[in-house]
Amino acid sequence: APRPGRTVPAPHPAAPSAHDAYEAAQAAAWGRVDADGTVWVREAAGERSVGQYPGADTSEALGFYVRRYLDLQAQVALLEVRLAQIPVKDAEQTLAGLHESLVAPAAVGDLDGLRARVATLEEQLDARKAEAAAEREAARAEALAARTALVEEAERIVETEPARMQWRQAGDRLRELLEDWKNAQRHGPRLDRANEDSLWKRFSHARSSFDRARRQYFAELEQQRAQARGEKETIVVEAERLATSTDWGTTAAAYRSLMDRWKAAGRAPQREDDALWARFRAAQDAFFAARNAAGSATDAEYAANLETKLALLDEAEALLPLKDLGQAKAALRSIQDRWDAAGKVPRGDVQRVEARLRAVEQAVRDAEQRAWSRSNPETRARAQGAVAQLEAAIAGLEADLAAAKKAGKAGAVKDLEAALATRKAWLAQVRKTADDAG
Repeated sequence: APRPGRTVPAPHPAAPSAHDAYEAAQAAAWGRVDADGTVWVREAAGERSVGQYPGADTSEALGFYVRRYLDLQAQVALLEVRLAQIPVKDAEQTLAGLHESLVAPAAVGDLDGLRARVATLEEQLDARKAEAAAEREAARAEALAARTALVEEAERIVETEPARMQWRQAGDRLRELLEDWKNAQRHGPRLDRANEDSLWKRFSHARSSFDRARRQYFAELEQQRAQARGEKETIVVEAERLATSTDWGTTAAAYRSLMDRWKAAGRAPQREDDALWARFRAAQDAFFAARNAAGSATDAEYAANLETKLALLDEAEALLPLKDLGQAKAALRSIQDRWDAAGKVPRGDVQRVEARLRAVEQAVRDAEQRAWSRSNPETRARAQGAVAQLEAAIAGLEADLAAAKKAGKAGAVKDLEAALATRKAWLAQVRKTADDAG
């Protein structure tokens, strides 16, 4: 190829197309050839020699360097079409090569125009890089938020109180979160080192804290269950010792106490707890079955006593309503003496028959209270004093009424008549009370 200051043999170009001929003519307008074959090109900075082509006419000399220009122009045009499709790195490399080729190319044509087009491509690539950087930043922000959410969920799991922790489900969820973390690392955008390290430390700390808390919880639970097992074994031994007791009341209370201790002891290991409970229930059932059998025999013995007391209840309830308090009290005392002598009744009937007798006894006591109230000297004295006061008040009102009528004071007459009627009603009520007290 021709170089500045050197000569080259005449080329034999192929016949150009009409479009290429037009492009070549446009490019050739930017150059000239000296008589000695030196080829020049015009640029904004002035003319520049691009080479020497002696022994050829002007069109041939220019044609060689115009084709150089057209090659460069084709490369720029191709990049203009493909810039948005090819990777940024490939575009950068291509632009760098074009930029270098256009510094001082041995070509004739609108080199400044080509440089301007390359500059435009560089600006477009910069915009594309900025957009890609913004997309990467948004993706990193989204990834950071997603990773942070994973860490915060892990921390919330660890903050759950041990007594309320669902350990199996929580452990499974932490393993799922770890897989999510790994997938985010493998397939998601990379975080900056500071955030990556900080979040991983938090996540790792949460997992370690969970493992430590789980070990501690189950160690303490095992210790508690061992203690519960020991306490329940002691309870079962006591229950089995009491199973043959015939001290029904005391032993029944002892079994209730043992049951309270059983509940307070907590759970032993499942299989052992079930076995101990079976022994406890067997001992308890044996005792209460014996007590029930003994109670049934006793109830049969007490059935005759029940018939006696039911007859006494009919006799007592026949006293109501009371007609003569003295006779009723005497009759009730006789019934109570025979009641005590009749003895016990079956347990299921105790409350029923006792309640009926207490109702008759209460009726007699109420009648006694009313009789005492009527004969109380203080009550009678208060009633008689009230009678005297009311009689004096009525006498005064009657005198005032007579005077008002004589004076023709209709309003006063009306008021005095109302007051007099009220006092007379009070007097009738108080006299009745005094009569009752007498």
